[in-house]
Amino acid sequence: MDDLATPMTTTLPIEDALPALKAVLEEGTAALVVAPPGAGKTTVVPLALLNEPWTAGGKLIVLEPRRLAARAAAARMASTLSESVGDTVGFRVRMDSRVSARTRIEVVTEGVFSRMILDDPGLDGVAAVLFDEFHERSLDADLGLALARDSQGLLREDLRLLVMSATLDGARVATLLGEEYAANGGTVVMATHDHEFAVTAGARIIELSDGRVVEYDDEYDEQDGDDDDDEDRDEDLDDGLSEAPDAARRNR
Repeated sequence: MDDLATPMTTTLPIEDALPALKAVLEEGTAALVVAPPGAGKTTVVPLALLNEPWTAGGKLIVLEPRRLAARAAAARMASTLSESVGDTVGFRVRMDSRVSARTRIEVVTEGVFSRMILDDPGLDGVAAVLFDEFHERSLDADLGLALARDSQGLLREDLRLLVMSATLDGARVATLLGEEYAANGGTVVMATHDHEFAVTAGARIIELSDGRVVEYDDEYDEQDGDDDDDEDRDEDLDDGLSEAPDAARRNR
């Protein structure tokens, strides 16, 4: 088991960001990874974190928005380890699962995770929850993050939360994670084909490739689109993160 998270044979952009990400999660309990599609977030990051000291042999839960994506991610990671799905890496989706007592990385759909954490708010035996494809901003993903933050704040101070996004809107999501996120050493790790960055919960950007520190204003987010629409979505997510745990408890 000690050699499971071996270096990938094919270099992917996200690999340059792994040292920074590992350092962030060693020192704190929350991080946000922003990297373009195809960078390797889904299948490289979970394997890279599998044997970090803070996992203490616990599971990594990886959330995917769709059943097909969950199965494909589990199959790819299992193949990387030259294992079958259900050994070190497994999946759990509605009406189907392939896990075992040996499973350390469990890929689940967002709806399945919501049920898991409602049944076990303390997430016993889980070291980290990874929210993949968070830029899709589904209701289940927002609810899952809200419940996970609730668990972390009340029951599991050691629980690591990692949000992974394919857009620069991730910097805003980092801010929406709130004061608790910043207090716990929350950092954004950005990976592109040319650079690797760490972004604090504000707008301070640190380029790790050469150690330069560059200050950006609040308009760092350069993606195209209507700013008013972006602000409305941010307010909706902020409200949802605040209200979802109470709503979930009422519906249990």
